[in-house]
Amino acid sequence: MRVIFPGAFYFYRKIISLLPVYAIHFLPLANVNSGSQHKYWHNWQVRLPPWWVHSLLNLMWLLIGIGLRLANLTAKPPWTDEFSTLVFSLGNNFLSVPLDQAIAPNILLQPLQPNPGASVGDVIHNLVTQDTHPPLYFVLAYLWMKLFPSEGGLVSLFAARSLPALIGAASIPSAYVLGRIAFRSPLVGHLAAAMMAVSPYGIFLAQEARHYSLAALWVTASLTCLVIATRHIQNRTPLPMWVAISWVAINALGVATHYFFTLTLCTEGVVLIFLAWFQLQTNSKFSLFFSPPWWRIYGVITGTFVASLIWLPIFLENRNRSNLTEWIQGSRVGLDWFSPIFQALGTWITMISLLPVESPQLLVMILSGLVMLIFFIWAVPILVSGIKIQLQQPESRIMIQVFAGVAISAIALFFIFTYFLGIDLTRGARYNFVYFPAVIVLLGASLAVCWHPPKEWIRREQGKNRIKSIGRWGINGKKAVMLIWLMGFVSAVTVFCNLGYQKYYRPDLFVQIIQQISPVPVLVATTHKTYVHTGEMMGVAREFKLANSPQKPLFILAHQDKDPNTSTIALENTLKKLPRPFDLWLVNFHAPVAETVKTCVISDTQSLPRVNGYEYQLYHCQQS
Repeated sequence: MRVIFPGAFYFYRKIISLLPVYAIHFLPLANVNSGSQHKYWHNWQVRLPPWWVHSLLNLMWLLIGIGLRLANLTAKPPWTDEFSTLVFSLGNNFLSVPLDQAIAPNILLQPLQPNPGASVGDVIHNLVTQDTHPPLYFVLAYLWMKLFPSEGGLVSLFAARSLPALIGAASIPSAYVLGRIAFRSPLVGHLAAAMMAVSPYGIFLAQEARHYSLAALWVTASLTCLVIATRHIQNRTPLPMWVAISWVAINALGVATHYFFTLTLCTEGVVLIFLAWFQLQTNSKFSLFFSPPWWRIYGVITGTFVASLIWLPIFLENRNRSNLTEWIQGSRVGLDWFSPIFQALGTWITMISLLPVESPQLLVMILSGLVMLIFFIWAVPILVSGIKIQLQQPESRIMIQVFAGVAISAIALFFIFTYFLGIDLTRGARYNFVYFPAVIVLLGASLAVCWHPPKEWIRREQGKNRIKSIGRWGINGKKAVMLIWLMGFVSAVTVFCNLGYQKYYRPDLFVQIIQQISPVPVLVATTHKTYVHTGEMMGVAREFKLANSPQKPLFILAHQDKDPNTSTIALENTLKKLPRPFDLWLVNFHAPVAETVKTCVISDTQSLPRVNGYEYQLYHCQQS
């Protein structure tokens, strides 16, 4: 395993040893605030901590988060979506790769070579004409990757992944700001930042050379504006102009990063409708909708709509490339109706905890699943009780409702798309970025109750304060918070060690099998429909190049549109031109077997290991 952060584990041990000291001494102080919403906390006579205490804690969360996001950053091979990021961010495209003929690895990898003549305009043009995503992140990646040298003539994988890793780390102080502003409590902010730093789902997003960590950052910023607007709606005061302008700009940037950001906008719309309905219950005057805060909110809605409308022609054009998104158009036959529920549940769980349930060792997998089950049986009642306590407080109730409204609305939209529109958004865990920051802040608000229990949880026994037991096994209060955080930390290690959220494609393992089995020249053949299949073969060619293998396989991308026989014919014509002997590896080959292939000896691959993303069959083509 290639490790680019060799001091990571030493760093983690030092952080863990220091964390309880900092947390125990400073986090209780951090809850002191000027608001009245925390009257239910037991009365500790402490002075307000100086500003540097909060800065020190935020720095600590940030360092932990950066370390976890950079650890083993290049150890896992890139998969097809990441290859599209690499290629398009260089200003290149996949059209330069020849189809229906045997090509060498260097030709297949040509789109991964830095192109000094490419410009930002090339990046935008290639995305608009060949991809289904808006260009903002790819333009930033284009500028970022220019700062790094190539690796063996290919774009640096560290360069491509370090950008989302650092953006993901920026979500940690952003979570602090959102939690503090929403609940007027530094404690909630610190706990939200601490959980964001170690969230296995957050680590997963940040270690992918994709745009989801940036999109999640825009979600956090947009929710911060929503929180500020909620306060002004409550107080019936005008929304500051700078907030309104910032909100529109953030929303515009969010849509320019990922079209699914519009789902976040929909959830915010649901929350605003809820706030309007709530005010109508207390004030039936229709003129309420023309009060000071609403006028500028209407302006924000209009500005956001106009900024989003810019992408509508491009989005409609993308519908012509529906073959790139057909993988999320799931079937609904038999038990397939229940799959989205379990897929969604799996994503929600991994926002907090993920042990090595994907380990190749059965015992490790079973033990990990058992420990996670015990953990959630213990933790869920504590977290739910914390939310209930927050809902009982007038000042925090509205914010719990806002964040819960965002999360519940987003989940509802996911299932509407899945069951009514036939687009299974639950199949892509990464799409849950649209409400992930809201979940983290809700978690921080719940843990804040555990850290500073309310009076009704405190009882005197033998001259000492005892915390009421709401969880199992008597683990409550600060111990519960620290245990939940440590579970998140271990889960983060699970992710960057590729024992959880494993890569969908493992070309490194497939190349090892080829090198062990085939001493003769090799032809790797696959059927081709889109650049996704080009990326599958790029992964194999890249692993051969990194291994400096003397074996130089040939590749054929046998293209097909609707008739699979076109791939069969292309492979047939290629095989007739190749000198024997050679080994033919059919990889993800979805077409009838060519007649020439039948003259080769099929190998029994049942005893060979399965490889994520690569379904293969081996033929030994001997001299006739």
